[in-house]
Amino acid sequence: MKEDILKVVKDKDPNEREFHQAVGEVVESIMPVLDRFPEYRKAKILERLVEPDRVILFRVPWMDDRGEVHVNRGFRVEMNNAIGPYKGGLRFHPSVNLGILKFLAFEQVFKNALTTLPMGGGKGGSDFDPKGKSDTEVMRFCQSFMCELFRHIGPNTDVPAGDIGVGAREIGYLFGMYKKLTNEFTGVLTGKNLNWGGSLIRPEATGYGSVYFASEMLGTQNKTLEGKICLVSGSGNVAQFTVEKLLDFNALPVTLSDSSGYIFDEEGIDREKLSFVKRLKNVKRGRIKEYADAYPKAVYTPVDPALDYNPLWNHKAHCAFPSATQNEINEKDARNLVQNGVEVVCEGANMPTVPEGVDLFLDSHILYGPGKAANAGGVSVSGLEMTQNSMRLSWAREEVDQRLQMIMRSIHRTCLDAAVAYGAPGNYVRGANIAGFVKVVEAMMDQGLV
Repeated sequence: MKEDILKVVKDKDPNEREFHQAVGEVVESIMPVLDRFPEYRKAKILERLVEPDRVILFRVPWMDDRGEVHVNRGFRVEMNNAIGPYKGGLRFHPSVNLGILKFLAFEQVFKNALTTLPMGGGKGGSDFDPKGKSDTEVMRFCQSFMCELFRHIGPNTDVPAGDIGVGAREIGYLFGMYKKLTNEFTGVLTGKNLNWGGSLIRPEATGYGSVYFASEMLGTQNKTLEGKICLVSGSGNVAQFTVEKLLDFNALPVTLSDSSGYIFDEEGIDREKLSFVKRLKNVKRGRIKEYADAYPKAVYTPVDPALDYNPLWNHKAHCAFPSATQNEINEKDARNLVQNGVEVVCEGANMPTVPEGVDLFLDSHILYGPGKAANAGGVSVSGLEMTQNSMRLSWAREEVDQRLQMIMRSIHRTCLDAAVAYGAPGNYVRGANIAGFVKVVEAMMDQGLV
């Protein structure tokens, strides 16, 4: 059955490697559910889940500051809305293609189901690169992008958010054009600025949630994060706020990275150093190498394409928080982490570990939190932002943070319970996939063949 589904997916879309990987992981986990409930097979649930409800592909023409015209591709993948409006980020990056967005949308379906909030799954974006562009160029692109996307989204239909390359600046430009085109001020986008409908804790939510999930996993062994040496990849929002929350738990984060290389600070990245990183990345839009210039005891290592592993993952540590991008931990990286004594791997990025690495973590009995569970804090607070927008309210920081902690605790418990129910105690991968799958499938069965 697993091989049949994967063959169909690969035959239809042979070049979508990331999508094949995501489908393969979920299908392998949920086979015991299909054995227990044969009616799901009869209803062709899997065949329906791996096909998006719709894929929207469109041209995005825009003009740079020199008057030169450029054309990019825009996408929106509306994967499944069985339990609520489509929900998922927009990614602006040269690597964006349909296969990557289908993988992200597919993962989003199950991640959103785990949050306890009524949200379906979707994803979108463009191969546009905002790096090096002026604010006016980014604005022109976003306005052109929204001139098509607005036809397909809405607060009760599809609610995009930010992702790689789409922060508060881009969300603002997108929302402004949506408002102009529709003559409506509605909660159609999340990640908005606080003074016009955004939610407190939203920028922090994915990083905070990842640390909360790691803390819950350690709690099952009567351990805490206090004093733990932690490797963190990335240096954007997820990585920054992972470090911030690790400091709240008295852990010792020692690494950050970007596409040019990584820094290793044996003394630890404290709050003063983290403030430097936030200014560097969020204001100056600089490179992580500048951290080592400012703090000479830190070691900067540039990316070496000749290496078949990432040296960031080859340091002695207790915890790893991959928070950059998909498949950043290969099999050799996973082996290095195990050999260097890592006890916890908690994913802040989407699918950052290759399947062979995941198998190694599980076989080594490491506490491994897969992205669809561990990084669900971001979309959880996006859902809370949608609620606040609908109610025309704004909750205090403490209330949003408390709700986020409750959601991450609930996700952790749900994963554990589902894993036990299907004979895989402690396997968060199987637990997350099964729990999300069952919730979505029950809604699909209730709603008939649509």
